[in-house]
Amino acid sequence: MLVTFGIAPTHPDTGFGYVECGELVMAAERGEPSAFRARRFVEKPPLLTAREYVSAGNYVWNSGMFAFTPATILAAFARHAPGVLDTTRPIVNALTRTASGMLEIDAAQFAAVPDISIDYAVMEAAAAAGEVAVVRGSFDWSDVGSWQAVAALTEVDGDGNAGHGERVAILTRGTYVHSGERIVATVGVENLVIVDTPDAVLVAHRDHLQRVKDVVGELKARGHESYKLHRTVARPWGAYTTLEEGPRFKIKRIEVKAAGSLSLQLHHRRSEHWVVVSGRARVTCGNDVFDLEANQSTYIPIETMHRLENPGTDPLVLIEVQCGDYLGEDDIVRFDDKYGRVVA
Repeated sequence: MLVTFGIAPTHPDTGFGYVECGELVMAAERGEPSAFRARRFVEKPPLLTAREYVSAGNYVWNSGMFAFTPATILAAFARHAPGVLDTTRPIVNALTRTASGMLEIDAAQFAAVPDISIDYAVMEAAAAAGEVAVVRGSFDWSDVGSWQAVAALTEVDGDGNAGHGERVAILTRGTYVHSGERIVATVGVENLVIVDTPDAVLVAHRDHLQRVKDVVGELKARGHESYKLHRTVARPWGAYTTLEEGPRFKIKRIEVKAAGSLSLQLHHRRSEHWVVVSGRARVTCGNDVFDLEANQSTYIPIETMHRLENPGTDPLVLIEVQCGDYLGEDDIVRFDDKYGRVVA
């Protein structure tokens, strides 16, 4: 039996999925909650339907929390989503461990796995087959997976406005603003959610926040890197932040942790200029190996094998300026990597 935990709804909410509870399968004992047969899973409903669910009393919010043994869920996948199971087994069988001890998944195999949630792949069909029990939870719960949920947890002012960071609200009501590095001003608007981050700016009506996933789909369809890469990207050796980019150039802030090392690599379509801000850099450029201190710089020509290392105990920070006709992250040919990533 697959088990899911449902939350007793406190109000009709269109941002949550629901589970319809059927007959009782385990009565409450010694303070433990009751369990019911899950008749069906319902995707986020319109407001009128959500009100009907709350009034009916036998619907709970789908918390997305499940309990099952490995054997039980594998058997459920075999019955209801064999295609997903068939694409994931080879990934497990091909797992490798890098030199740093991390388990590495083959990227091509992972990309072949269907893009589907466990609800759609297994739980809906399993519920229809009578294989799912739902435990009604009465504990406090919030699906802080949407900006609507975040806004609901934030204290509001007299006009129903809330937020984080520097903001100015003029003739504004019922609006949530999350400001990052800049001040955000609103004038004459109502019932909006505005999120300003280094990666992007979101402006949405509260009633349509569930459509944010469509934005991700659109970016993915365009092949835009922002759907998979943030402005700051973590790497085993440290992190990099894209400061600015335009036609034929990109500027990054690179931080390499103590004893960290980028791979020995080259680029076919871009050159790089490195300026050390703090720390000490060990640079391999072609056949030359040399150190740079703060305020010193070097140039890495296109098609030149190179590596950046931090031989010190303090973080290494440098500014990198890339120039070329293509500046994508996939223009990297690795020859050696201490973290066991794919090499040429």
